Amino acid sequence: MKKFRNAAIGLVVIFTFAIVAVCTYYNINMAGVSKDSTLREINIEAGTIESIAITLKDNDLIKNVTIFKIYTKLTGKTNLKAGIYELSPDMGVKKIVSILEEGTKYNPDEIMITFREGINIREVAKIISENTNNSYDEVMAMVSNSEYIDGLINDYWFITDEVKNSNIYYAIEGYLYPNTYRFMNKDVSVQDIFEKMLKEMDNKLSKYKKEIEDSTYSTHELLTLASIVELEGANASDRKKVAAVFYNRLNSNAYPTLGSDATTYYGSKIDDWKVSLTYNELNDCSNKYNTRCPSNTGLPVGPICNPSVESIEAVINPEKNDYYYFVADCQGNVYLSKTEYEHNNIINTLKSQGNWCA
Repeated sequence: MKKFRNAAIGLVVIFTFAIVAVCTYYNINMAGVSKDSTLREINIEAGTIESIAITLKDNDLIKNVTIFKIYTKLTGKTNLKAGIYELSPDMGVKKIVSILEEGTKYNPDEIMITFREGINIREVAKIISENTNNSYDEVMAMVSNSEYIDGLINDYWFITDEVKNSNIYYAIEGYLYPNTYRFMNKDVSVQDIFEKMLKEMDNKLSKYKKEIEDSTYSTHELLTLASIVELEGANASDRKKVAAVFYNRLNSNAYPTLGSDATTYYGSKIDDWKVSLTYNELNDCSNKYNTRCPSNTGLPVGPICNPSVESIEAVINPEKNDYYYFVADCQGNVYLSKTEYEHNNIINTLKSQGNWCA
């Protein structure tokens, strides 16, 4: 009897060990082949579960053909669709089966376009012309289309008649949110591209809608200031400080102008800041973007680039300080000062250290 009991216990142990071993083997082979998340373009042809599994195995996307077949059988997920997919070695059997069951959404003609933070409409038009079948002139024509602009004013709460000021170069400058966007193919229209960018700006601004409505500045003015902060603010962490400096100037009789070189470059339509501004450009008071001119007080007529959400946040919730000047070194570190004397001393110190890159 004792021998029988010991034999039974032995069988239970062996059986348990076998179950654990099988489960471990199953789970190991269900997991991803590696931690590599790089997507690979794979053509899954119509066929049996086994033929699909072999294709995946040959492309190092699954570890074991049999385990793949067992999983699809146990879960009833056998209706896997043919097509071109983007799969990665780290996905594992469960995720891959789920993707194949849903069917491919892969579009070989799809394009991605990246619009960097801080670029202006001219650069936007150049990027679109380089990545789609639209020309630079077609993009600029859309920007200048008054009927199109009127439609945007009706469609978006944050776009108002302020953009129709005759001194503004491009009505939707500052309103096209910079980001990476996907489009079906190179035949995408300029209007569709702008629509995506405007909707993304709507998403960003809507988070601050109450603060914007409570502000003494309009959305257009806030975007104008955000665009200046974007180009003048150096590191993202310093933008709230820079925004505070500009607000201090806006609220001071002693400093009636913003004195921003970035606005003057934009007003002169010079995108290369390595080019020195001429005396006439610095003192052209007829240019309503030029905040270096003594008679052009307050904000310029409109945005000078398309700002990031960090710069928008900076002007909506600026840091509180009592500085009126700032300067950045070659690493982008910002130095604040209260007087022109202090400001010039900082510049001279940075020059002596070889840390002046303006």
